[in-house]
Amino acid sequence: MVELRNITEDNFLDAFHLRLEPGQERFVSHPIRSLAQAYVYRDQCQPFGIYADDRMIGYVMVIYDYDIPEYDIWHMMIDESMQGKGFGSEALDRVIDFIRTKPFGNSGRVALTCNKNNLTASKMYESKGFRASGIGEEDEIEMVMMLTSIYAAELGKV
Repeated sequence: MVELRNITEDNFLDAFHLRLEPGQERFVSHPIRSLAQAYVYRDQCQPFGIYADDRMIGYVMVIYDYDIPEYDIWHMMIDESMQGKGFGSEALDRVIDFIRTKPFGNSGRVALTCNKNNLTASKMYESKGFRASGIGEEDEIEMVMMLTSIYAAELGKV
């Protein structure tokens, strides 16, 4: 079972030891960069370690954009040694559960960006209800979901 734990002074160094498979650096930033961003946006974001069996196996950050308003999922990654085991999908479920609590604002819009060449990630995001918004720049595409559509699907109304 996967769980999200807040990044704190007790576990932030574990995030620095996470590694991507060779070539994946073009798809996602390392947690070191993301934690610097978390410091700057500390009043509107939450960085998480992704844990399985009490071991940090990944990283993700949720940030609230008050200008749009929307929740953004940034820098989600699973360590190279743990990829291909369903942890990313389960972690995304936990992230969406966190966003449903609306910790920073009342928006039901959730967005993320995905590299056009990262077919594994884009398939996973689509399986959770994310759809391409038509917005993108360079090699990134924006994918969006509305939490209200998730609730409707769970109630059998979609």
